[in-house]
Amino acid sequence: MSRVYMKGNEAIVEGALRAGLEGFFGYPITPSSEIIEGLAERFFADRERERRGEKPMYPKFRVFLQMESELASINAVMGGASVGCRVMTASSSPGISLKQEGISYIAACELPCVIINIMRGGPGLGSIQPEQGDYFQAVKGGGHGDYKLIVFAPNSVQEMAEHTMLLFNLTDKYRTPGMLLADGYLGQMKESMEFPDVPIEEYEKPWAATGMGDRETQNTIEFLFLTPEPMVEAKTRLLQKYKQIEANEVRYEDYKIDDAKILVTAFGTPSRVAKAAVDQAREKGVKVGLIRPITLWPFPYQVYADLTTHQIDRVLVVEMSFGQFVEDVRLGVEGRAEVKLYARYGGIVPTEKEILEKIMELV
Repeated sequence: MSRVYMKGNEAIVEGALRAGLEGFFGYPITPSSEIIEGLAERFFADRERERRGEKPMYPKFRVFLQMESELASINAVMGGASVGCRVMTASSSPGISLKQEGISYIAACELPCVIINIMRGGPGLGSIQPEQGDYFQAVKGGGHGDYKLIVFAPNSVQEMAEHTMLLFNLTDKYRTPGMLLADGYLGQMKESMEFPDVPIEEYEKPWAATGMGDRETQNTIEFLFLTPEPMVEAKTRLLQKYKQIEANEVRYEDYKIDDAKILVTAFGTPSRVAKAAVDQAREKGVKVGLIRPITLWPFPYQVYADLTTHQIDRVLVVEMSFGQFVEDVRLGVEGRAEVKLYARYGGIVPTEKEILEKIMELV
Protein backbone atom coordinates (compact mmCIF):
# COMPACT_ATOMS: atom_id res chain seq x y z
CA MET A 1 0.00 0.00 0.00
CA SER A 2 1.22 3.55 -0.71
CA ARG A 3 2.18 5.70 2.24
CA VAL A 4 -0.33 8.05 3.81
CA TYR A 5 -0.01 11.15 5.97
CA MET A 6 -2.32 11.26 8.98
CA LYS A 7 -2.75 11.98 12.67
CA GLY A 8 -2.20 9.36 15.31
CA ASN A 9 -5.89 9.43 16.25
CA GLU A 10 -6.83 8.95 12.60
CA ALA A 11 -4.48 5.97 12.35
CA ILE A 12 -6.26 4.35 15.31
CA VAL A 13 -9.59 4.72 13.48
CA GLU A 14 -8.29 3.07 10.33
CA GLY A 15 -6.46 0.36 12.28
CA ALA A 16 -9.59 -0.54 14.24
CA LEU A 17 -11.69 -0.80 11.08
CA ARG A 18 -9.08 -2.96 9.37
CA ALA A 19 -9.04 -5.21 12.45
CA GLY A 20 -12.75 -5.92 12.09
CA LEU A 21 -14.30 -3.41 14.51
CA GLU A 22 -18.00 -4.20 14.89
CA GLY A 23 -19.14 -1.67 17.47
CA PHE A 24 -17.91 1.62 18.95
CA PHE A 25 -19.31 3.35 22.03
CA GLY A 26 -17.77 6.59 23.21
CA TYR A 27 -17.99 10.19 24.34
CA PRO A 28 -15.79 12.99 22.94
CA ILE A 29 -12.93 14.52 24.93
CA THR A 30 -9.77 16.37 23.90
CA PRO A 31 -7.21 15.20 22.78
CA SER A 32 -8.91 11.97 21.61
CA SER A 33 -11.95 13.44 19.86
CA GLU A 34 -10.78 12.70 16.31
CA ILE A 35 -11.31 9.00 17.06
CA ILE A 36 -15.04 9.28 17.71
CA GLU A 37 -15.37 11.86 14.92
CA GLY A 38 -13.54 9.68 12.40
CA LEU A 39 -15.56 6.58 13.26
CA ALA A 40 -18.83 8.52 13.07
CA GLU A 41 -17.88 9.82 9.62
CA ARG A 42 -17.07 6.33 8.30
CA PHE A 43 -20.11 4.70 9.90
CA PHE A 44 -22.66 7.11 8.48
CA ALA A 45 -20.93 7.20 5.11
CA ASP A 46 -21.33 3.41 4.96
CA ARG A 47 -25.01 3.65 5.92
CA GLU A 48 -25.47 6.12 3.06
CA ARG A 49 -23.79 3.71 0.66
CA GLU A 50 -26.16 0.96 1.78
CA ARG A 51 -29.13 3.27 1.28
CA ARG A 52 -27.98 3.74 -2.31
CA GLY A 53 -27.66 -0.02 -2.75
CA GLU A 54 -23.84 0.08 -2.74
CA LYS A 55 -21.44 -2.18 -0.88
CA PRO A 56 -20.19 -0.69 2.42
CA MET A 57 -16.45 -0.19 2.88
CA TYR A 58 -16.54 -1.65 6.39
CA PRO A 59 -19.26 -4.32 6.41
CA LYS A 60 -18.43 -5.55 9.94
CA PHE A 61 -18.85 -2.08 11.49
CA ARG A 62 -22.57 -2.24 12.36
CA VAL A 63 -22.95 -0.18 15.56
CA PHE A 64 -21.81 3.35 16.36
CA LEU A 65 -23.19 5.21 19.37
CA GLN A 66 -22.11 8.45 20.97
CA MET A 67 -23.29 7.76 24.50
CA GLU A 68 -24.50 10.30 27.05
CA SER A 69 -21.42 9.83 29.25
CA GLU A 70 -18.24 7.87 29.77
CA LEU A 71 -20.02 5.60 32.26
CA ALA A 72 -22.64 4.73 29.67
CA SER A 73 -19.92 4.16 27.07
CA ILE A 74 -18.00 1.53 29.01
CA ASN A 75 -21.18 -0.30 30.01
CA ALA A 76 -22.27 -0.39 26.37
CA VAL A 77 -18.84 -1.84 25.54
CA MET A 78 -19.49 -4.54 28.12
CA GLY A 79 -22.80 -5.35 26.45
CA GLY A 80 -21.25 -5.54 22.98
CA ALA A 81 -18.37 -7.69 24.20
CA SER A 82 -20.81 -10.03 25.98
CA VAL A 83 -22.34 -11.09 22.67
CA GLY A 84 -18.93 -11.73 21.12
CA CYS A 85 -18.51 -8.58 19.02
CA ARG A 86 -15.22 -6.74 18.49
CA VAL A 87 -15.89 -3.50 20.35
CA MET A 88 -13.91 -0.42 21.31
CA THR A 89 -14.13 2.81 23.25
CA ALA A 90 -11.79 5.81 23.30
CA SER A 91 -11.28 8.66 25.73
CA SER A 92 -8.67 10.73 27.52
CA SER A 93 -7.50 10.71 31.12
CA PRO A 94 -10.53 12.07 33.09
CA GLY A 95 -12.86 10.05 30.86
CA ILE A 96 -10.86 6.87 31.45
CA SER A 97 -11.15 7.49 35.20
CA LEU A 98 -14.93 7.51 34.86
CA LYS A 99 -14.74 4.16 33.05
CA GLN A 100 -12.72 2.38 35.73
CA GLU A 101 -15.58 0.59 37.48
CA GLY A 102 -16.84 -0.72 34.15
CA ILE A 103 -13.33 -1.83 33.15
CA SER A 104 -13.05 -3.82 36.39
CA TYR A 105 -16.39 -5.52 35.64
CA ILE A 106 -15.29 -6.30 32.08
CA ALA A 107 -12.08 -7.89 33.39
CA ALA A 108 -14.09 -9.91 35.94
CA CYS A 109 -16.35 -11.18 33.16
CA GLU A 110 -13.34 -12.07 30.99
CA LEU A 111 -14.63 -10.05 28.06
CA PRO A 112 -12.38 -8.91 25.19
CA CYS A 113 -12.47 -5.24 24.18
CA VAL A 114 -10.08 -2.44 23.23
CA ILE A 115 -9.84 0.76 25.27
CA ILE A 116 -7.96 3.79 23.90
CA ASN A 117 -6.48 6.37 26.30
CA ILE A 118 -4.93 9.44 24.69
CA MET A 119 -3.41 10.87 27.86
CA ARG A 120 -3.66 14.53 28.84
CA GLY A 121 -2.35 16.38 31.87
CA GLY A 122 -3.76 15.72 35.32
CA PRO A 123 -4.82 15.20 38.06
CA GLY A 124 -8.36 16.52 37.82
CA LEU A 125 -9.28 18.22 34.58
CA GLY A 126 -5.62 19.20 34.25
CA SER A 127 -4.77 20.36 30.75
CA ILE A 128 -5.08 19.13 27.18
CA GLN A 129 -1.29 18.89 26.89
CA PRO A 130 0.51 15.51 26.73
CA GLU A 131 1.56 13.69 29.90
CA GLN A 132 2.13 10.10 31.00
CA GLY A 133 0.56 10.30 34.44
CA ASP A 134 -1.97 7.52 33.73
CA TYR A 135 0.71 4.81 33.80
CA PHE A 136 -0.25 3.41 37.21
CA GLN A 137 -3.94 3.49 36.33
CA ALA A 138 -3.32 1.49 33.15
CA VAL A 139 -0.83 -1.13 34.30
CA LYS A 140 -1.71 -1.63 37.96
CA GLY A 141 -5.50 -1.94 37.57
CA GLY A 142 -7.22 1.44 37.96
CA GLY A 143 -10.46 -0.07 39.26
CA HIS A 144 -11.09 -2.33 42.25
CA GLY A 145 -9.88 -5.90 42.65
CA ASP A 146 -7.10 -8.00 41.13
CA TYR A 147 -7.03 -7.61 37.35
CA LYS A 148 -4.73 -6.69 34.49
CA LEU A 149 -5.07 -5.07 31.09
CA ILE A 150 -2.82 -5.84 28.15
CA VAL A 151 -1.28 -2.38 27.64
CA PHE A 152 0.50 -1.27 24.46
CA ALA A 153 2.51 1.98 24.33
CA PRO A 154 3.09 3.18 20.75
CA ASN A 155 5.65 5.86 19.90
CA SER A 156 4.65 6.67 16.30
CA VAL A 157 1.60 7.12 14.11
CA GLN A 158 2.57 3.83 12.44
CA GLU A 159 2.35 2.03 15.78
CA MET A 160 -0.92 3.74 16.73
CA ALA A 161 -2.51 1.75 13.91
CA GLU A 162 -0.45 -1.42 14.35
CA HIS A 163 -0.93 -1.71 18.11
CA THR A 164 -4.68 -1.11 17.81
CA MET A 165 -4.88 -4.01 15.35
CA LEU A 166 -2.75 -6.26 17.56
CA LEU A 167 -4.87 -5.50 20.59
CA PHE A 168 -8.02 -6.72 18.88
CA ASN A 169 -6.31 -10.03 18.15
CA LEU A 170 -4.76 -10.44 21.60
CA THR A 171 -7.84 -9.46 23.58
CA ASP A 172 -9.87 -12.02 21.65
CA LYS A 173 -7.13 -14.64 22.02
CA TYR A 174 -6.95 -14.31 25.80
CA ARG A 175 -10.55 -13.16 26.38
CA THR A 176 -9.44 -10.08 28.31
CA PRO A 177 -9.62 -6.29 27.91
CA GLY A 178 -6.66 -4.33 26.55
CA MET A 179 -5.61 -0.70 26.40
CA LEU A 180 -3.63 1.42 23.98
CA LEU A 181 -1.90 4.07 26.12
CA ALA A 182 -0.56 7.06 24.18
CA ASP A 183 0.21 10.61 25.19
CA GLY A 184 -1.71 13.49 23.62
CA TYR A 185 1.25 14.44 21.45
CA LEU A 186 1.03 11.14 19.59
CA GLY A 187 -2.72 11.49 19.14
CA GLN A 188 -2.39 14.92 17.53
CA MET A 189 0.87 14.65 15.57
CA LYS A 190 0.90 13.85 11.85
CA GLU A 191 3.51 11.80 10.05
CA SER A 192 3.95 9.53 7.08
CA MET A 193 3.02 5.89 7.68
CA GLU A 194 2.03 2.71 5.91
CA PHE A 195 -0.63 0.39 7.28
CA PRO A 196 0.89 -2.86 8.50
CA ASP A 197 -0.23 -6.24 7.26
CA VAL A 198 -1.68 -7.49 10.54
CA PRO A 199 -4.07 -10.38 9.77
CA ILE A 200 -7.46 -10.52 11.45
CA GLU A 201 -7.31 -13.52 13.75
CA GLU A 202 -10.71 -15.16 14.13
CA TYR A 203 -11.46 -16.86 17.45
CA GLU A 204 -14.44 -18.99 18.34
CA LYS A 205 -16.54 -17.50 21.16
CA PRO A 206 -18.66 -20.33 22.53
CA TRP A 207 -19.07 -18.36 25.76
CA ALA A 208 -20.92 -15.43 24.13
CA ALA A 209 -24.40 -14.59 25.42
CA THR A 210 -26.21 -14.92 22.10
CA GLY A 211 -29.36 -16.76 23.23
CA MET A 212 -30.09 -20.46 23.26
CA GLY A 213 -29.48 -21.23 19.59
CA ASP A 214 -28.54 -24.89 19.21
CA ARG A 215 -27.24 -25.12 22.77
CA GLU A 216 -29.01 -27.05 25.50
CA THR A 217 -28.31 -24.27 28.00
CA GLN A 218 -28.16 -20.51 27.69
CA ASN A 219 -24.82 -18.77 28.21
CA THR A 220 -24.55 -16.33 31.09
CA ILE A 221 -21.86 -13.79 31.93
CA GLU A 222 -21.19 -13.89 35.68
CA PHE A 223 -19.24 -11.60 37.98
CA LEU A 224 -20.96 -11.99 41.35
CA PHE A 225 -20.06 -14.91 43.63
CA LEU A 226 -21.81 -15.22 46.98
CA THR A 227 -19.64 -18.06 48.31
CA PRO A 228 -15.83 -18.33 48.37
CA GLU A 229 -15.37 -21.48 46.30
CA PRO A 230 -16.55 -20.17 42.89
CA MET A 231 -14.75 -16.87 43.56
CA VAL A 232 -11.49 -18.73 44.20
CA GLU A 233 -12.01 -20.71 40.99
CA ALA A 234 -12.69 -17.56 38.93
CA LYS A 235 -9.70 -15.68 40.30
CA THR A 236 -7.40 -18.67 39.87
CA ARG A 237 -8.45 -18.81 36.23
CA LEU A 238 -7.63 -15.10 35.85
CA LEU A 239 -4.23 -15.53 37.52
CA GLN A 240 -3.30 -18.44 35.25
CA LYS A 241 -4.32 -16.39 32.21
CA TYR A 242 -2.19 -13.43 33.33
CA LYS A 243 0.81 -15.71 33.81
CA GLN A 244 0.32 -17.04 30.28
CA ILE A 245 0.21 -13.50 28.87
CA GLU A 246 3.37 -12.59 30.78
CA ALA A 247 5.12 -15.63 29.35
CA ASN A 248 4.07 -15.04 25.74
CA GLU A 249 3.36 -11.39 25.00
CA VAL A 250 6.22 -9.21 26.31
CA ARG A 251 7.38 -6.76 23.64
CA TYR A 252 10.17 -4.16 23.70
CA GLU A 253 12.66 -2.39 21.43
CA ASP A 254 16.39 -2.29 22.15
CA TYR A 255 18.76 0.19 20.54
CA LYS A 256 22.58 0.15 20.63
CA ILE A 257 22.77 -1.93 23.82
CA ASP A 258 25.39 -4.50 22.74
CA ASP A 259 28.32 -2.68 24.39
CA ALA A 260 26.36 -0.17 26.49
CA LYS A 261 27.41 0.69 30.03
CA ILE A 262 24.64 3.26 30.50
CA LEU A 263 20.99 2.54 29.71
CA VAL A 264 18.33 5.10 28.84
CA THR A 265 14.73 3.91 29.01
CA ALA A 266 11.47 5.61 28.03
CA PHE A 267 8.15 4.89 26.33
CA GLY A 268 5.85 6.85 24.05
CA THR A 269 6.96 10.25 22.75
CA PRO A 270 9.95 10.60 25.15
CA SER A 271 11.44 7.38 23.71
CA ARG A 272 11.79 9.04 20.30
CA VAL A 273 13.61 12.00 21.81
CA ALA A 274 15.74 9.69 23.96
CA LYS A 275 16.86 7.70 20.91
CA ALA A 276 18.19 10.89 19.31
CA ALA A 277 19.98 11.77 22.56
CA VAL A 278 21.56 8.30 22.60
CA ASP A 279 22.92 8.93 19.09
CA GLN A 280 24.40 12.26 20.19
CA ALA A 281 26.00 10.69 23.26
CA ARG A 282 27.49 7.94 21.07
CA GLU A 283 29.10 10.64 18.92
CA LYS A 284 30.82 11.84 22.11
CA GLY A 285 32.14 8.34 22.76
CA VAL A 286 29.67 7.38 25.48
CA LYS A 287 28.62 3.74 25.48
CA VAL A 288 24.88 4.20 25.97
CA GLY A 289 21.84 2.30 24.72
CA LEU A 290 18.06 2.45 24.90
CA ILE A 291 15.28 0.10 25.99
CA ARG A 292 11.73 1.05 25.02
CA PRO A 293 8.94 -1.09 26.48
CA ILE A 294 6.22 -1.64 23.88
CA THR A 295 3.99 -3.58 26.26
CA LEU A 296 3.70 -1.78 29.60
CA TRP A 297 1.86 -4.85 30.82
CA PRO A 298 3.19 -7.44 30.53
CA PHE A 299 6.31 -5.43 31.45
CA PRO A 300 9.74 -6.55 30.17
CA TYR A 301 11.26 -6.93 33.64
CA GLN A 302 13.65 -9.64 32.49
CA VAL A 303 15.50 -7.48 29.96
CA TYR A 304 16.33 -4.95 32.70
CA ALA A 305 17.43 -7.76 35.00
CA ASP A 306 19.66 -9.33 32.34
CA LEU A 307 21.31 -6.08 31.26
CA THR A 308 22.03 -4.87 34.79
CA THR A 309 23.35 -8.29 35.81
CA HIS A 310 25.96 -8.45 33.05
CA GLN A 311 26.88 -4.98 31.74
CA ILE A 312 24.78 -1.95 32.77
CA ASP A 313 25.53 -0.08 35.99
CA ARG A 314 23.64 3.21 35.41
CA VAL A 315 20.05 3.66 34.18
CA LEU A 316 18.35 6.91 33.18
CA VAL A 317 14.54 6.82 33.15
CA VAL A 318 12.81 9.54 31.12
CA GLU A 319 9.07 10.04 31.52
CA MET A 320 6.40 12.74 31.42
CA SER A 321 5.12 12.37 34.97
CA PHE A 322 6.41 12.74 38.53
CA GLY A 323 7.72 9.17 38.35
CA GLN A 324 5.51 6.12 37.76
CA PHE A 325 7.19 4.16 34.97
CA VAL A 326 10.43 4.41 36.97
CA GLU A 327 8.99 2.13 39.66
CA ASP A 328 8.63 -0.81 37.26
CA VAL A 329 12.15 -0.16 35.95
CA ARG A 330 13.44 -0.37 39.53
CA LEU A 331 11.56 -3.64 40.04
CA GLY A 332 13.38 -5.04 37.00
CA VAL A 333 16.78 -3.67 38.03
CA GLU A 334 16.40 -4.92 41.64
CA GLY A 335 19.21 -2.76 42.97
CA ARG A 336 21.86 -4.04 40.53
CA ALA A 337 22.38 -0.58 39.00
CA GLU A 338 21.94 3.06 39.89
CA VAL A 339 18.57 4.33 38.61
CA LYS A 340 18.07 8.05 37.96
CA LEU A 341 14.78 9.70 36.95
CA TYR A 342 14.42 12.64 34.61
CA ALA A 343 10.79 13.75 34.87
CA ARG A 344 9.02 16.38 32.79
CA TYR A 345 5.38 17.17 33.48
CA GLY A 346 2.69 19.76 32.90
CA GLY A 347 2.64 19.09 29.16
CA ILE A 348 6.35 19.69 28.50
CA VAL A 349 8.08 17.13 26.27
CA PRO A 350 11.78 16.58 27.19
CA THR A 351 14.28 17.75 24.59
CA GLU A 352 17.31 15.95 23.12
CA LYS A 353 19.60 18.50 24.77
CA GLU A 354 18.09 17.91 28.21
CA ILE A 355 18.33 14.13 27.96
CA LEU A 356 21.89 14.34 26.62
CA GLU A 357 22.87 16.51 29.61
CA LYS A 358 21.41 13.88 31.99
CA ILE A 359 23.35 11.12 30.19
CA MET A 360 26.58 13.11 30.50
CA GLU A 361 25.94 13.64 34.21
CA LEU A 362 25.89 9.85 34.60
CA VAL A 363 29.19 9.65 32.73
